[in-house]
Amino acid sequence: MREPLPPRRTPDRQNARPTWLLGRAAARSSALLAAAFAEHGDGLRGYHYRLLAALEQWGPESQADLGRDTGIDRSDVTGALRELEERGLVEREEDSGNRRRKIVSVTPAGVAALRRLDGVLDDVQKALLAPLSAAQRRQFTEIMALLGDS
Repeated sequence: MREPLPPRRTPDRQNARPTWLLGRAAARSSALLAAAFAEHGDGLRGYHYRLLAALEQWGPESQADLGRDTGIDRSDVTGALRELEERGLVEREEDSGNRRRKIVSVTPAGVAALRRLDGVLDDVQKALLAPLSAAQRRQFTEIMALLGDS
């Protein structure tokens, strides 16, 4: 399926609806993230970042739990972890209590990659929220958190 084109214009009855506005903001956010990862991510993508961030924050955990905790499909987690392991950013070891289960941990190189990607994402946040004042940015983030948790 082809990527949808951005609309040239929007009908008035749709233009002020929050669902439309959120969709447009999400599309812009996704485009900014994709471009930033493509240019500065060294081949890593958003789901790699999410996995590294989860491991750095929560510590070693099984692949299955990592997928559930991050909301990434199990097959996608397996492939992404394989890519991260090939780069030396994570290690996977057999669980001593269950040999079918793999425990994943982030390496020092993975933490360094995560810190570098933090800067990439910080720049995306600045670009996305550039039209807003500092107070509006805080308020927007609070409102979006409320909407996302509803």
